[in-house]
Amino acid sequence: MFVFLIAGTCPAFSQASTPTKTDVNKDIDVVKVYEQVVKEGYGTTLIYKKLANGYYFKGDYLQAKKWFETLFEEEKQTDKVIMFRYKQTLKALNIAIDKNQYLSATEGSK
Repeated sequence: MFVFLIAGTCPAFSQASTPTKTDVNKDIDVVKVYEQVVKEGYGTTLIYKKLANGYYFKGDYLQAKKWFETLFEEEKQTDKVIMFRYKQTLKALNIAIDKNQYLSATEGSK
């Protein structure tokens, strides 16, 4: 009976002392990492796109708009998904789409 008690309590001790693993997909905010990269002067169009999409999916449309427009300043967009998300961002912020400089530049090239 004494052996049973020791054997029954050992797994509880081993579970308590097991270090927790960091799940990079849940525990690290990649948006913050990308913003730090930009602050350090290493911003690229790929990073701007990831920031814009990251904020878009978080529902932070003001920040998404900032990064979409930073992306558009660097590179003319032909990606329809990016343009759709940008339009949705503007709609969420109640900003007129018809006179937007970034949308009118791409609309005229059709």
